[in-house]
Amino acid sequence: MHVYQVDPTADTRWSELVNRHPRASVFHTVGWLEALRRTYDYQPSVFTTSPPAEPLENGLVFARINSWITGRRLVSLPFSDHCEPLCSNRQELIFLLRYLQSDLPAQEWKYIEARPSTLDFGALGDGVEFLPGAKYSLHVLDLSPNLASILSGLHKDSVQRRIRHADRASLVEKCGRSEDLANQFYRLFVVTRKRHQIPPIPHEWFRNLIRCLGAAIEIRMAYKDGVPVAGIVTLRFKDILYFKYGCSDSRYNSLGATPWLLWRAIADAKSTGATSFDMGRTLNSNDGLLAFKNHWVPNPTQLVYWQYPYTSAFELVEDWKLQTANRIFSHMPNWMLKVAGNLAYRHIG
Repeated sequence: MHVYQVDPTADTRWSELVNRHPRASVFHTVGWLEALRRTYDYQPSVFTTSPPAEPLENGLVFARINSWITGRRLVSLPFSDHCEPLCSNRQELIFLLRYLQSDLPAQEWKYIEARPSTLDFGALGDGVEFLPGAKYSLHVLDLSPNLASILSGLHKDSVQRRIRHADRASLVEKCGRSEDLANQFYRLFVVTRKRHQIPPIPHEWFRNLIRCLGAAIEIRMAYKDGVPVAGIVTLRFKDILYFKYGCSDSRYNSLGATPWLLWRAIADAKSTGATSFDMGRTLNSNDGLLAFKNHWVPNPTQLVYWQYPYTSAFELVEDWKLQTANRIFSHMPNWMLKVAGNLAYRHIG
């Protein structure tokens, strides 16, 4: 076997593979990769054993990151909760991973990071030397039962009761991807990130997601007497709905607007054939978010990111966000937080 490199945003064979592969996700799609390129200047590359003149039978997609802070590296994929290798057998995966390991010195990559949702790279053997790095919880809600059964399985007080309370509060929902809706979401997103003492993701990222993903992305906002009180961003790929971003006005938390929006997104997605609701990764030290998602999915699976060679760069980034934030970001005005986010996020994908 030989290894070939493909630009997934230019070679239509990649989209064909993504559309037919059972392990593909929204994070493999050309729209997601193009949004990464436009916002952060990450160049996507697919490594495959399929020659140029033949259909693409397998592929590992990475983004090339060149940062003077975190180094030159390959990540699969930045700002993506998970990204499964699209290989049909163990031999293909091992061959591609060993090729990347051998090419690391020549390419001057600091490290290679893979984010599979199910595969254990440590069990591959045969010269694969990736080691476990960051660990998360991954919450995925099964949508195959009927809606009544799904609702009854959610936490009675923290989810069911709050959804009913939001219904009685006469909240108004608006859905779509218009510029006005996106701007309302982002204003509330900035306020939420400041409350959590973290700079907001660049506004341009959301704009590019809308431009590149089209109908696969949806913004949902909840209003009380005309005031936006909560918002979520969901993604859709095949029969999977993804909860990617959320925000809220803490003054209205008692209304239960966020659970209400999530439930309405689930109901709408199920009506169009969705069978899973992927709530994304959660850092195990984030007690508040972990508790919130556990009320929807009480038994999350473990999500492990794998690195070759292992580096503590990710943990350093997390420490930076969690420890330095209290001293710096909580005192910044919103405009300065936005500037900090624009400068920082391309280095930490």
